[in-house]
Amino acid sequence: MWARLLIVFGAVLAIGSGGTIAGFHIVLAEATKSFGKQDLLGKAAGATTGGKHASITGAKNILLIGVDSRPGQNADLLIRSDTIIIMHIPADHTEGYLVSIPRDTKVHIPAYDNGKHKYPGGNEKINAAFAHGGEQLTGDTARQHSVELLALTLKDLYGLTFDAAAIVDFTGFQKVVGVLGGVDMCVDEDTKSIHIGYKNGKQVSPSVRLHSDGTVAGPLPGVTPKDYPVGCYHMKDWEALDFVRQRDLLKNQDTDYGRQRHQQQFLKAIFKEIASKDVLTNPGKLSGVLNTIGQAMTIDQGKFSIQDWLFAMKGIGADDLITLKTNDGHFNPVPGDLSYEALNATSLQMLQSVKDDTMAEFVNLHPDWVASST
Repeated sequence: MWARLLIVFGAVLAIGSGGTIAGFHIVLAEATKSFGKQDLLGKAAGATTGGKHASITGAKNILLIGVDSRPGQNADLLIRSDTIIIMHIPADHTEGYLVSIPRDTKVHIPAYDNGKHKYPGGNEKINAAFAHGGEQLTGDTARQHSVELLALTLKDLYGLTFDAAAIVDFTGFQKVVGVLGGVDMCVDEDTKSIHIGYKNGKQVSPSVRLHSDGTVAGPLPGVTPKDYPVGCYHMKDWEALDFVRQRDLLKNQDTDYGRQRHQQQFLKAIFKEIASKDVLTNPGKLSGVLNTIGQAMTIDQGKFSIQDWLFAMKGIGADDLITLKTNDGHFNPVPGDLSYEALNATSLQMLQSVKDDTMAEFVNLHPDWVASST
Protein backbone atom coordinates (compact mmCIF):
# COMPACT_ATOMS: atom_id res chain seq x y z
CA MET A 1 0.00 0.00 0.00
CA TRP A 2 2.81 2.43 0.84
CA ALA A 3 4.55 1.66 -2.44
CA ARG A 4 1.37 2.26 -4.45
CA LEU A 5 0.65 5.42 -2.48
CA LEU A 6 4.06 6.89 -3.25
CA ILE A 7 3.45 6.33 -6.95
CA VAL A 8 -0.04 7.81 -6.84
CA PHE A 9 1.27 10.83 -4.98
CA GLY A 10 4.07 11.10 -7.51
CA ALA A 11 1.47 11.19 -10.28
CA VAL A 12 -0.44 13.87 -8.38
CA LEU A 13 2.76 15.88 -8.06
CA ALA A 14 3.42 15.61 -11.78
CA ILE A 15 -0.11 16.76 -12.57
CA GLY A 16 -0.10 19.38 -9.84
CA SER A 17 3.11 20.92 -11.13
CA GLY A 18 1.12 21.92 -14.19
CA GLY A 19 -1.47 23.64 -12.04
CA THR A 20 -4.35 21.35 -13.04
CA ILE A 21 -5.32 20.29 -9.51
CA ALA A 22 -6.75 23.09 -7.41
CA GLY A 23 -5.56 23.19 -3.83
CA PHE A 24 -3.07 20.36 -4.34
CA HIS A 25 -0.62 21.61 -1.72
CA ILE A 26 -3.42 21.82 0.85
CA VAL A 27 -4.39 18.23 0.06
CA LEU A 28 -0.79 17.07 0.35
CA ALA A 29 -0.28 18.77 3.70
CA GLU A 30 -3.53 17.38 5.09
CA ALA A 31 -2.87 13.84 3.85
CA THR A 32 0.71 13.91 5.11
CA LYS A 33 -0.52 14.95 8.55
CA SER A 34 -2.75 11.89 8.82
CA PHE A 35 0.05 9.34 8.64
CA GLY A 36 1.29 7.78 11.85
CA LYS A 37 5.05 8.35 11.90
CA GLN A 38 7.45 6.40 14.06
CA ASP A 39 11.05 5.22 14.22
CA LEU A 40 10.49 1.60 13.24
CA LEU A 41 13.83 0.47 11.85
CA GLY A 42 16.05 1.49 14.76
CA LYS A 43 19.47 -0.14 14.48
CA ALA A 44 18.50 -1.74 11.16
CA ALA A 45 18.19 1.60 9.35
CA GLY A 46 20.71 2.77 6.79
CA ALA A 47 23.07 5.63 7.58
CA THR A 48 21.32 8.89 8.46
CA THR A 49 22.49 12.46 7.93
CA GLY A 50 19.63 14.40 9.49
CA GLY A 51 18.05 17.50 8.05
CA LYS A 52 14.45 18.44 7.39
CA HIS A 53 14.67 18.10 3.60
CA ALA A 54 17.20 16.29 1.46
CA SER A 55 17.58 15.15 -2.11
CA ILE A 56 16.98 11.42 -2.44
CA THR A 57 19.75 9.98 -4.59
CA GLY A 58 20.99 6.47 -5.22
CA ALA A 59 19.26 3.12 -4.81
CA LYS A 60 16.81 2.79 -1.91
CA ASN A 61 15.06 -0.08 -0.11
CA ILE A 62 11.73 0.21 1.69
CA LEU A 63 10.46 -2.54 4.01
CA LEU A 64 6.69 -3.08 3.70
CA ILE A 65 4.92 -5.19 6.33
CA GLY A 66 1.31 -6.35 6.53
CA VAL A 67 -0.19 -7.66 9.77
CA ASP A 68 -3.60 -9.14 10.45
CA SER A 69 -4.57 -8.74 14.11
CA ARG A 70 -8.25 -9.65 14.09
CA PRO A 71 -10.84 -8.58 16.69
CA GLY A 72 -11.22 -11.22 19.37
CA GLN A 73 -7.84 -12.80 18.61
CA ASN A 74 -6.37 -14.89 21.43
CA ALA A 75 -4.24 -12.46 23.44
CA ASP A 76 -1.72 -15.22 24.11
CA LEU A 77 -0.93 -15.59 20.39
CA LEU A 78 2.01 -13.59 19.07
CA ILE A 79 1.13 -11.26 16.18
CA ARG A 80 3.17 -12.34 13.17
CA SER A 81 3.70 -10.47 9.93
CA ASP A 82 1.50 -11.99 7.23
CA THR A 83 3.18 -10.09 4.40
CA ILE A 84 6.85 -9.08 4.06
CA ILE A 85 7.80 -7.14 0.94
CA ILE A 86 11.05 -5.42 0.01
CA MET A 87 10.52 -2.51 -2.36
CA HIS A 88 13.73 -1.75 -4.24
CA ILE A 89 14.10 1.57 -6.06
CA PRO A 90 17.11 1.58 -8.41
CA ALA A 91 19.49 4.51 -8.51
CA ASP A 92 17.82 6.07 -11.56
CA HIS A 93 14.41 6.10 -9.80
CA THR A 94 12.58 4.97 -12.95
CA GLU A 95 11.12 1.72 -11.59
CA GLY A 96 10.18 -0.01 -8.37
CA TYR A 97 10.65 -3.74 -7.70
CA LEU A 98 8.53 -5.59 -5.13
CA VAL A 99 10.11 -8.76 -3.73
CA SER A 100 8.06 -10.86 -1.30
CA ILE A 101 9.64 -12.97 1.42
CA PRO A 102 7.34 -15.97 2.11
CA ARG A 103 6.25 -15.91 5.73
CA ASP A 104 7.06 -19.65 6.19
CA THR A 105 10.71 -19.21 5.14
CA LYS A 106 12.96 -20.94 7.66
CA VAL A 107 15.67 -18.55 8.84
CA HIS A 108 17.94 -17.84 11.77
CA ILE A 109 16.56 -14.98 13.84
CA PRO A 110 19.27 -13.22 15.89
CA ALA A 111 19.07 -12.80 19.65
CA TYR A 112 17.21 -9.65 20.65
CA ASP A 113 16.41 -7.74 23.85
CA ASN A 114 13.41 -5.41 23.59
CA GLY A 115 13.78 -4.18 27.16
CA LYS A 116 11.01 -6.40 28.51
CA HIS A 117 11.71 -9.75 26.88
CA LYS A 118 14.99 -11.36 25.84
CA TYR A 119 14.66 -13.55 22.78
CA PRO A 120 17.62 -15.98 22.67
CA GLY A 121 17.63 -16.33 18.89
CA GLY A 122 16.80 -19.45 16.93
CA ASN A 123 15.74 -21.07 13.67
CA GLU A 124 12.08 -20.27 12.99
CA LYS A 125 9.75 -19.00 10.29
CA ILE A 126 10.71 -15.47 9.31
CA ASN A 127 7.37 -14.01 10.40
CA ALA A 128 8.27 -15.02 13.96
CA ALA A 129 10.93 -12.26 13.94
CA PHE A 130 8.17 -9.65 13.94
CA ALA A 131 6.40 -11.49 16.75
CA HIS A 132 9.42 -11.94 19.02
CA GLY A 133 10.61 -8.35 18.53
CA GLY A 134 7.45 -6.99 20.12
CA GLU A 135 6.87 -9.83 22.57
CA GLN A 136 5.29 -8.66 25.87
CA LEU A 137 5.09 -5.09 24.54
CA THR A 138 2.12 -3.07 23.28
CA GLY A 139 1.33 -0.15 21.00
CA ASP A 140 4.05 1.98 19.42
CA THR A 141 6.82 0.28 21.40
CA ALA A 142 5.77 -3.16 20.18
CA ARG A 143 5.63 -1.99 16.55
CA GLN A 144 9.08 -0.42 16.70
CA HIS A 145 10.77 -3.49 18.16
CA SER A 146 8.85 -5.87 15.89
CA VAL A 147 10.01 -4.09 12.75
CA GLU A 148 13.54 -3.66 14.06
CA LEU A 149 14.05 -7.39 14.71
CA LEU A 150 12.54 -8.32 11.34
CA ALA A 151 14.79 -5.81 9.56
CA LEU A 152 17.85 -7.01 11.50
CA THR A 153 17.02 -10.58 10.48
CA LEU A 154 16.87 -9.56 6.80
CA LYS A 155 20.12 -7.64 7.21
CA ASP A 156 21.89 -10.64 8.74
CA LEU A 157 20.55 -13.02 6.10
CA TYR A 158 20.89 -10.99 2.92
CA GLY A 159 23.00 -7.93 3.78
CA LEU A 160 20.09 -5.54 3.17
CA THR A 161 19.55 -2.23 4.92
CA PHE A 162 16.42 -0.12 4.68
CA ASP A 163 15.82 3.57 4.12
CA ALA A 164 12.14 3.56 5.12
CA ALA A 165 9.46 1.18 6.35
CA ALA A 166 5.70 0.91 6.66
CA ILE A 167 3.22 -1.29 8.54
CA VAL A 168 -0.39 -1.68 7.48
CA ASP A 169 -3.03 -3.65 9.35
CA PHE A 170 -5.36 -5.51 6.99
CA THR A 171 -8.40 -4.11 8.79
CA GLY A 172 -7.36 -0.75 7.34
CA PHE A 173 -8.01 -2.15 3.86
CA GLN A 174 -11.71 -2.45 4.62
CA LYS A 175 -12.00 1.19 5.70
CA VAL A 176 -10.25 2.42 2.56
CA VAL A 177 -12.52 0.36 0.31
CA GLY A 178 -15.51 1.59 2.27
CA VAL A 179 -14.60 5.22 1.59
CA LEU A 180 -14.20 4.38 -2.10
CA GLY A 181 -17.60 2.68 -2.18
CA GLY A 182 -16.22 -0.77 -2.92
CA VAL A 183 -13.67 -2.01 -5.40
CA ASP A 184 -13.73 -3.88 -8.73
CA MET A 185 -11.80 -7.15 -8.49
CA CYS A 186 -10.99 -9.91 -10.96
CA VAL A 187 -10.78 -13.26 -9.12
CA ASP A 188 -8.35 -15.61 -10.89
CA GLU A 189 -9.06 -18.83 -8.96
CA ASP A 190 -12.08 -20.11 -7.08
CA THR A 191 -11.61 -19.11 -3.44
CA LYS A 192 -13.60 -20.21 -0.40
CA SER A 193 -13.52 -18.29 2.86
CA ILE A 194 -12.50 -19.91 6.13
CA HIS A 195 -13.76 -16.85 8.03
CA ILE A 196 -17.27 -16.26 6.65
CA GLY A 197 -19.96 -18.84 5.90
CA TYR A 198 -23.72 -19.33 5.87
CA LYS A 199 -25.94 -21.61 7.92
CA ASN A 200 -29.73 -21.62 7.51
CA GLY A 201 -29.48 -18.37 5.57
CA LYS A 202 -27.51 -16.57 8.30
CA GLN A 203 -23.88 -15.46 8.18
CA VAL A 204 -21.59 -17.27 10.63
CA SER A 205 -17.89 -17.11 11.47
CA PRO A 206 -15.70 -19.08 11.11
CA SER A 207 -16.97 -21.18 8.22
CA VAL A 208 -14.80 -24.23 9.04
CA ARG A 209 -13.33 -25.86 12.13
CA LEU A 210 -10.01 -24.24 13.05
CA HIS A 211 -7.08 -25.42 15.13
CA SER A 212 -5.87 -23.14 17.92
CA ASP A 213 -3.20 -21.71 15.59
CA GLY A 214 -5.84 -20.68 13.03
CA THR A 215 -5.22 -23.47 10.51
CA VAL A 216 -8.10 -25.46 9.04
CA ALA A 217 -9.12 -28.59 10.95
CA GLY A 218 -12.13 -29.59 8.84
CA PRO A 219 -15.66 -28.61 7.74
CA LEU A 220 -18.44 -27.44 10.06
CA PRO A 221 -21.70 -29.39 9.72
CA GLY A 222 -24.37 -27.40 7.91
CA VAL A 223 -22.09 -24.44 7.13
CA THR A 224 -21.34 -23.37 3.55
CA PRO A 225 -18.20 -21.20 3.23
CA LYS A 226 -18.60 -17.95 1.27
CA ASP A 227 -17.37 -18.50 -2.27
CA TYR A 228 -15.47 -16.09 -4.52
CA PRO A 229 -15.80 -17.60 -8.03
CA VAL A 230 -13.57 -16.77 -10.97
CA GLY A 231 -14.67 -13.57 -12.71
CA CYS A 232 -14.63 -9.78 -12.49
CA TYR A 233 -17.16 -8.06 -10.24
CA HIS A 234 -17.63 -5.32 -7.65
CA MET A 235 -16.81 -6.25 -4.05
CA LYS A 236 -18.05 -4.57 -0.91
CA ASP A 237 -15.45 -3.54 1.65
CA TRP A 238 -15.93 -6.61 3.88
CA GLU A 239 -15.85 -8.95 0.88
CA ALA A 240 -12.58 -7.52 -0.44
CA LEU A 241 -10.92 -7.82 2.98
CA ASP A 242 -12.13 -11.38 3.41
CA PHE A 243 -10.98 -12.38 -0.08
CA VAL A 244 -7.40 -11.13 0.33
CA ARG A 245 -7.06 -12.93 3.68
CA GLN A 246 -7.62 -16.40 2.20
CA ARG A 247 -4.78 -18.90 1.78
CA ASP A 248 -6.22 -22.27 2.85
CA LEU A 249 -9.10 -23.04 0.46
CA LEU A 250 -7.74 -21.77 -2.85
CA LYS A 251 -8.63 -23.85 -5.92
CA ASN A 252 -5.03 -24.01 -7.15
CA GLN A 253 -3.73 -24.81 -3.64
CA ASP A 254 -1.12 -22.07 -3.99
CA THR A 255 -1.55 -20.97 -0.33
CA ASP A 256 0.62 -17.93 0.52
CA TYR A 257 1.63 -17.39 -3.10
CA GLY A 258 -2.02 -17.14 -4.08
CA ARG A 259 -2.73 -14.76 -1.22
CA GLN A 260 0.26 -12.59 -2.11
CA ARG A 261 -0.94 -12.41 -5.70
CA HIS A 262 -4.46 -11.51 -4.63
CA GLN A 263 -3.13 -8.81 -2.31
CA GLN A 264 -1.16 -7.34 -5.20
CA GLN A 265 -4.26 -7.41 -7.39
CA PHE A 266 -6.29 -5.81 -4.61
CA LEU A 267 -3.81 -2.99 -4.07
CA LYS A 268 -3.69 -2.34 -7.78
CA ALA A 269 -7.49 -2.18 -7.87
CA ILE A 270 -7.60 0.26 -4.95
CA PHE A 271 -5.03 2.59 -6.39
CA LYS A 272 -6.47 2.39 -9.86
CA GLU A 273 -9.60 3.84 -8.29
CA ILE A 274 -7.63 6.45 -6.31
CA ALA A 275 -5.72 7.45 -9.45
CA SER A 276 -8.92 7.88 -11.42
CA LYS A 277 -9.89 11.32 -12.62
CA ASP A 278 -12.93 11.36 -10.31
CA VAL A 279 -10.69 11.12 -7.24
CA LEU A 280 -7.49 12.93 -8.27
CA THR A 281 -9.31 16.01 -9.50
CA ASN A 282 -11.47 16.22 -6.38
CA PRO A 283 -9.29 17.54 -3.50
CA GLY A 284 -12.02 16.88 -0.93
CA LYS A 285 -12.51 13.24 -1.93
CA LEU A 286 -8.78 12.65 -2.36
CA SER A 287 -8.09 14.08 1.08
CA GLY A 288 -10.75 11.83 2.63
CA VAL A 289 -9.34 8.70 0.98
CA LEU A 290 -5.76 9.50 1.90
CA ASN A 291 -6.67 10.36 5.48
CA THR A 292 -8.28 6.94 5.79
CA ILE A 293 -5.17 5.28 4.37
CA GLY A 294 -3.01 7.30 6.75
CA GLN A 295 -4.96 6.09 9.75
CA ALA A 296 -4.40 2.48 8.65
CA MET A 297 -0.64 2.84 8.38
CA THR A 298 2.44 3.52 10.46
CA ILE A 299 5.48 4.69 8.50
CA ASP A 300 9.16 5.28 9.14
CA GLN A 301 10.21 7.78 6.47
CA GLY A 302 13.88 7.56 7.44
CA LYS A 303 15.98 10.70 7.10
CA PHE A 304 13.73 12.11 4.37
CA SER A 305 10.41 13.90 4.53
CA ILE A 306 7.36 12.35 2.89
CA GLN A 307 7.47 15.15 0.34
CA ASP A 308 11.06 14.20 -0.52
CA TRP A 309 9.97 10.60 -1.14
CA LEU A 310 7.06 11.74 -3.28
CA PHE A 311 9.23 13.92 -5.50
CA ALA A 312 11.77 11.11 -5.85
CA MET A 313 8.99 8.73 -6.96
CA LYS A 314 7.23 11.06 -9.37
CA GLY A 315 9.00 9.55 -12.40
CA ILE A 316 7.66 6.05 -11.64
CA GLY A 317 4.34 5.25 -13.28
CA ALA A 318 1.88 2.57 -12.21
CA ASP A 319 3.20 0.24 -14.92
CA ASP A 320 6.76 0.72 -13.65
CA LEU A 321 6.06 -1.06 -10.36
CA ILE A 322 7.24 -4.63 -10.95
CA THR A 323 6.32 -7.53 -8.66
CA LEU A 324 8.54 -10.62 -8.58
CA LYS A 325 7.58 -14.23 -7.82
CA THR A 326 9.86 -15.56 -5.08
CA ASN A 327 10.66 -19.25 -5.73
CA ASP A 328 8.97 -18.69 -9.11
CA GLY A 329 5.64 -18.68 -7.30
CA HIS A 330 5.87 -22.24 -5.92
CA PHE A 331 6.16 -23.52 -2.35
CA ASN A 332 9.67 -24.89 -1.82
CA PRO A 333 9.54 -27.09 1.31
CA VAL A 334 12.47 -27.70 3.62
CA PRO A 335 13.44 -31.40 3.32
CA GLY A 336 12.25 -33.26 6.39
CA ASP A 337 9.94 -30.46 7.58
CA LEU A 338 7.19 -29.62 5.11
CA SER A 339 5.79 -26.81 7.29
CA TYR A 340 8.85 -24.68 6.49
CA GLU A 341 9.94 -23.17 3.20
CA ALA A 342 13.41 -22.50 1.81
CA LEU A 343 14.44 -19.89 -0.75
CA ASN A 344 15.87 -21.53 -3.85
CA ALA A 345 19.11 -20.46 -5.52
CA THR A 346 17.43 -18.09 -7.97
CA SER A 347 15.50 -16.38 -5.15
CA LEU A 348 18.77 -15.83 -3.31
CA GLN A 349 20.25 -14.43 -6.51
CA MET A 350 17.27 -12.06 -6.72
CA LEU A 351 17.93 -10.77 -3.20
CA GLN A 352 21.61 -10.33 -4.06
CA SER A 353 20.45 -8.24 -7.03
CA VAL A 354 18.46 -6.06 -4.63
CA LYS A 355 21.62 -5.52 -2.59
CA ASP A 356 23.76 -4.83 -5.68
CA ASP A 357 21.12 -2.67 -7.44
CA THR A 358 21.08 -4.98 -10.47
CA MET A 359 17.39 -5.88 -10.52
CA ALA A 360 16.93 -4.84 -14.15
CA GLU A 361 19.57 -7.38 -15.15
CA PHE A 362 17.89 -10.05 -13.00
CA VAL A 363 14.51 -9.42 -14.65
CA ASN A 364 16.09 -9.59 -18.10
CA LEU A 365 17.51 -13.00 -17.23
CA HIS A 366 14.31 -14.24 -15.54
CA PRO A 367 11.33 -12.54 -17.25
CA ASP A 368 9.02 -15.38 -16.19
CA TRP A 369 9.55 -14.37 -12.55
CA VAL A 370 7.59 -11.16 -13.09
CA ALA A 371 4.18 -11.68 -11.51
CA SER A 372 0.90 -10.66 -13.07
CA SER A 373 -1.13 -8.34 -10.87
CA THR A 374 -4.09 -7.90 -13.19
